[in-house]
Amino acid sequence: MASRKSSRGAGGSPSPGSKRETKHGGSKNGKKEGLSGSSFFTWFMVIALLGVWTSVAVVWFELVDYEEVLGKLGIYDADGDGDFDVEDAKVLLGLKERSVPAQPTSPESEETIQPAEKSYVESEHKNADVELEEEIQSVLHEALHSQPDADLLTDDLGAVEPEPYEAPVSYEYDMDVEKTVSDPEAPGDSELTLEDAVEHYTEDRVHGDYNEDHEPEHEKLTETQGTAVEDLPEEVNEATEPDEIIGDFDIDKELSVESKHTEDVVATEPEESEMPVQAEDYSNDDLVGKSEKETEQDKTGKAKKKKKPKVLNKFDKTIKAELDAAEKLRKKGKVEEALRAFEALVDQYPQSPRARYGKAQSEDDLAEKMRSNEMLQKAINTYDEVVSLPNVPSDLIKLSLKREADRQQFLGRMRGSLITLQKLVQLFPSDTSFKNDLGVGYLLIGDNSNAKKVYEEVLSLAPNDGFAKVHYGFILKAENKIAESIPYLKEGLESGDPGTNDGRFYFHLGDALQRMGDKEAYKWYELGYQRGHFASVWQRSLYNVKGLKAQPWWTARETGYTELVKSLEKNWKLIRDEGLAVMDKKRSLFLPEDENLREKGDWSQFTLWQQGRKNENACKSVPKTCALLERFPEATGCRRGQIKYSIMHPGTHVWPHTGPTNCRLRMHLGLVIPKEGCRIRCAQENRTWEEGKVLIFDDSFEHEVWQDAENYRLIFIVDVWHPELTAQQRRTLPAI
Repeated sequence: MASRKSSRGAGGSPSPGSKRETKHGGSKNGKKEGLSGSSFFTWFMVIALLGVWTSVAVVWFELVDYEEVLGKLGIYDADGDGDFDVEDAKVLLGLKERSVPAQPTSPESEETIQPAEKSYVESEHKNADVELEEEIQSVLHEALHSQPDADLLTDDLGAVEPEPYEAPVSYEYDMDVEKTVSDPEAPGDSELTLEDAVEHYTEDRVHGDYNEDHEPEHEKLTETQGTAVEDLPEEVNEATEPDEIIGDFDIDKELSVESKHTEDVVATEPEESEMPVQAEDYSNDDLVGKSEKETEQDKTGKAKKKKKPKVLNKFDKTIKAELDAAEKLRKKGKVEEALRAFEALVDQYPQSPRARYGKAQSEDDLAEKMRSNEMLQKAINTYDEVVSLPNVPSDLIKLSLKREADRQQFLGRMRGSLITLQKLVQLFPSDTSFKNDLGVGYLLIGDNSNAKKVYEEVLSLAPNDGFAKVHYGFILKAENKIAESIPYLKEGLESGDPGTNDGRFYFHLGDALQRMGDKEAYKWYELGYQRGHFASVWQRSLYNVKGLKAQPWWTARETGYTELVKSLEKNWKLIRDEGLAVMDKKRSLFLPEDENLREKGDWSQFTLWQQGRKNENACKSVPKTCALLERFPEATGCRRGQIKYSIMHPGTHVWPHTGPTNCRLRMHLGLVIPKEGCRIRCAQENRTWEEGKVLIFDDSFEHEVWQDAENYRLIFIVDVWHPELTAQQRRTLPAI
C-alpha cells in the first residue's frame, strides 16, 4: 500500500506546481500533457462531420434562401464589382473611399432607339448610398432577416419615371416618294397614298407582322430601314422620282418607354442590315445655342429629382407580395409562368389594375417571343382593360394608354392608335407631351391640318417646346412656306429637346435655307454630318448600308455593269425611238414630277420599272426596250430604284436634292440632247449628257439640274444596285 501511494504521489496525480507547468504547455519531461493525440483527432472529426451534415441539411432542405440573401446584399455593392464583399464593408464603414465605375450601356437600351424601349427590369436603389452609412452589422442583419423587398414594384416602375411621357425620340423616314409610301397595313387599314409626299408622315415598320423577318434597324435617328413595300398598287404614279429625301415621317417604334421590345426587327444575317452612319464628333456644337449633350445632361439631372410613377392603388398595396412574385417571374424572362401568375391574380382580384397591367405586359412579352400578332392584339386589349377599371392610378393610365398606342401603331392600326392618343390628351390636357404624340399620330395618317392645329396649341402653352417647333416647321415646309419654316426648324434643333436630334430636321432646315439662297445651309448639313445623320456634307441619304464605296461619279468599269452599259449604248436609238413614239401619242403617258423638286419649268417622266416591279401596261408601249432590259437583273431587280424616260423642257431648274439611299447607282443614257444649255451637278462637279452615251453617278450625293437650252432634253434613267451589295442584301433590303 505504501509503495502504491508513493508511486501515485510520484507519478499519479500531479501536484499544484505541475498543474501550473502543464497549463503553460510543459512538464518536467518537456512533453505536452492533457488530451492525448487520438482524443484530439476524434473530437476534430466529430466537429467536422457535424459541419458537413449541417451544410448538407441547409442546402437539401433549403433552410436559407441564398438567392434572396445575395440579392439583398447586392444592393449594398459600393465598389461596383457586382457583389457585396470586404471592400464594400470598408467603404460603408468609412475606411475606404467609394469608387464610381462607369455604367455600361445595357445591350437592351438605345435609342433606340432609337428607339426605343426601356425595361421595367431596371431596379433603382438611388437612395441606398445614403442609407449605407450605418454600421455593417445592421446591414447584414437587415439583409438576412428582413421581409420581402417592399419596393420591388415601385422600383421596377421607377425606370419609366420622367421620360415615359415624352414624345417619341425619333421616327424613320419613308423615302418612297413614288406614291407607295406605306407598307401594306393590317387588315382593315387602308394604305396611304399621297398627292405630295412632302406633306405626309407614314408608318415606318412592316406593320408589326411578327410572321415575317425584317432586317435589323438602324440607329434610331439615322433612318435606316425603308418601308418594305412588297405589293405595289396599280394606281402608283409612275412619274414620281424618289430623288429627294422628303418629309415622310415614320413613327419610332418606341412611343412607350415601358419595356424593351425588338418589335419588327429580327436579325437575319449580318450582311442584310443597314447600318447607321456613326457620329463623328461634336466639335462644332457651338453652331447650336445649346448643345444636345448639355441639354440631355440637364434633363437627366432634372429627371432624377422627379418622383417615381405611382402604380398601386390602395387595394393593390394589400396584395403587393403576390404582385411582386409574379413580376419577379416576368423580370427573369419566365414569360409563360409570369402570364399564368398574372392571369391567376386577375381571376382572383378582377378589380386590380396592377395585376391586369402585369398581364398585359406578359402578353406583350410573349407576343414578341412567339412573334405572334394574335397574342399582341390580346395585349392591346388588356392594356385597354386596365384603364376601364375603377380607381386606377393616373400614372398607370398613362403607361397603359401609351403602350397601347405604340402597339397599335406597330400593327399598323394607325387610326386606332390615334383614338388612343386622343383619349390620353382628353384625360391629361395639361401634358403637352401627349399632345406632341397626338400630332405625330395625325401626321402618320397624312392629316397635316389637324397635326398643325395640335402643334399650334402646344406652342401656345409651351412656346419653347423644341419637339413641337421642329414638327411645326416641318409642316410649314411641306406647305411650301419655306421662309416661315426656317425659324421653327432652327429653334427646335437649337433647343436640344428629345426628338429633335433627327437627320430629317437637319435635312429640311438645310434644304429650306438652300432654297432661300442662304449659304448657312451647309453649316447645318455639316452639323448633321458630325452628329451621325449624314455620311458626309454632300452625301445626305438616310437609308444607308454601311461600308459601301462612296463617290459622286462612277465609270462603267468601276460598277462592274459593263455589259448593261454596252447594251444601252448600242441600242440607244431603239430606246429613243420607242420613247419618242410614246411622246407623240395624243394622251401623254409622261406624268409631271410632283415632289416639289423644281424651282421652275416642266419636267415629266414615263416609268417602266419601280421598286423592282415591272409596269406591264407601260412596257406594252415600249416592248423592245423592256425586252432588252429583262436580261439585266441588277437593274430590273433593283427594288430601291426605277427605270424610266425623263423629259425636261427649256427653262427648268431642279433644286439641289439628295436621293434616299446609298444602295443604288443611277445611269443616264442621252437620247435627245440639245447642243448647249443642259448640265447636271453631282457634289462639286458639273457634267453634260451626250446622245448615245451613259453617265453614272451616285444620287445619294447632292445633285442639281439646269435646262436652259432651246429644245427639250430626253434621257433614259436606269437605277442599279450598288455593286458592293451582297446577293443576300439585294434579296432582303426593303424596297424604296
